[in-house]
Amino acid sequence: MKRQIDCKNLSLGYGSKIVLSGLNFSVSEGDFLCIVGENGSGKSTLMKTLLGLQKALGGEIKFDGLKPSDIGYLPQQTPAQRDFPASVREIVLSGFTAKMGLRPFYSATEKKSAENNMKKLGIESLSSKCYRELSGGQQQRVLLARALCSAEKILLLDEPVTGLDPQAQAEMYEIIKNLNKSGVTIIMISHDVNSIVKYSTHVLSLGKNTFFFGSVNDYINKNIDKNINKNKNFRGGDTLHE
Repeated sequence: MKRQIDCKNLSLGYGSKIVLSGLNFSVSEGDFLCIVGENGSGKSTLMKTLLGLQKALGGEIKFDGLKPSDIGYLPQQTPAQRDFPASVREIVLSGFTAKMGLRPFYSATEKKSAENNMKKLGIESLSSKCYRELSGGQQQRVLLARALCSAEKILLLDEPVTGLDPQAQAEMYEIIKNLNKSGVTIIMISHDVNSIVKYSTHVLSLGKNTFFFGSVNDYINKNIDKNINKNKNFRGGDTLHE
């Protein structure tokens, strides 16, 4: 498979404070990469750097043939965002905003694409509903459809099942898995290690002064997480440089 993202000797942080250093990993077409680690290990910092929201402090990130518009993003929701007074259709269509430039109206192609993405996520019947009246699981599907309108090659997902009940979590994971099977590359931050083992193809595990990157089978076989159910005590992998 063709590599889409290649990170070499990456150093990340804020200002002069380094959170991660010496980080090496790559993402290829069709991968499902899960990023795991304890709070403060640099997961969100890494995602923001991949999105171009902040600069790396060292090393390099190569995007092979990718434009910023090829990468969609599903952030964690804030309480204010959950109460947003717009229709489902309006929110999904807003995923095209960055591509429109000065054009004031959505094109017929964009409207059709939004409809297709709503169907793909099983929310076409909710298109005229007010977003704030939906359940948490339905809202996440709407935001995922919006992210697909923004970009269909790679999706970056930040804890996409946080706050959902167990059934809604399972449904969201299945949706994400099916998107991945359809050819969308997934990069997802998650604390749910058991689901990571079930759905992902690769794992990037971040810890203090260490990291592991490899296939999910290597992650399991090398016993990177000593207790899969508790998602802690990451060891192994390459040493990070301070």
